[in-house]
Amino acid sequence: MRIIWSPLAIDKVSEIADYIAKDKSSAAEKWINTMFSKVEQLESSPEIGRIVPEINNNQFRELIYGNYRIIYRIDKKQISILTVRHGKQILPINEIMS
Repeated sequence: MRIIWSPLAIDKVSEIADYIAKDKSSAAEKWINTMFSKVEQLESSPEIGRIVPEINNNQFRELIYGNYRIIYRIDKKQISILTVRHGKQILPINEIMS
């Protein structure tokens, strides 16, 4: 199964990495590498993430990585990474349901 990143998810990862890099650029690089490694696991095990509680739909799942939620949707032939959010942020449903 292939993984597709939405423009929103890419933007969020970039914003988070820039924020982490303000303190330590090597920590930002490590965060990005580990995050991508976690997402790669979805290719062989797409249902390892829990169902997103705000949506309660089996297609919408999330991986938890540190303080962040990696929100994704499982389709027949692909996994779409929809957004990455801090766990304390409210998840705007319209961001991922469009």
